[in-house]
Amino acid sequence: METPSEKYIREHSTPQTAALDWIQKQSNIRTNYPRMISGQIQGNLLRIITEMLRPENVLEIGTFTGYSAVCIASGLSETGHIDTLEINDEMEDLIRDGFARAGVEKKISLIIGDAKESLLELKRQGREYGLVFMDANKREYLAYYDLLFDMVKPGGIILADDVLWDGKVYEENLPVDKQTRGIAAFNDMIVKDPRVESVILPIRDGINLIRKKSLLPGEA
Repeated sequence: METPSEKYIREHSTPQTAALDWIQKQSNIRTNYPRMISGQIQGNLLRIITEMLRPENVLEIGTFTGYSAVCIASGLSETGHIDTLEINDEMEDLIRDGFARAGVEKKISLIIGDAKESLLELKRQGREYGLVFMDANKREYLAYYDLLFDMVKPGGIILADDVLWDGKVYEENLPVDKQTRGIAAFNDMIVKDPRVESVILPIRDGINLIRKKSLLPGEA
């Protein structure tokens, strides 16, 4: 159920495109968890951040049905590109359909497989990214971060989604499920990592905006 504040925010933000509307509808029809898409507000934020940063290369971990990848691709320059990782090969036809409808298929490489294995391969290829959007298995956030960090350019941005996890991460007695514990451990680690600066934005279920410092500790 949409709250009055959510309704007001939605009605006073740039509406989603016809292609994104199609992806949202198909996500509702063809998946069990349609709320996993970024949606209009977060999608606009992803596009605008991409337009502001103008990264040549973007990495997304967790494509789902392609909504967020389309938003990011829409904010890229003519030469910009996004590598997006998805484990569920049953989503591939839907994902590629959405990319084509949005006219961004040439800007996106869809990589199907286990995210950690894909990250290792991208690292072997010497890939570098100015922007990363992380929205996959919450239990693996720390592992993803460790694998991708060296591929992020100094000054680059990592956006980690769902870091408030329906408020579970700040309950007095932290739930014992692995998803909540994984996100809580990730947030605790980020705020202590001297290599980055960060702020959690209370948008949807929370986005941890993490900036890799241009000069790392000990560098002149």
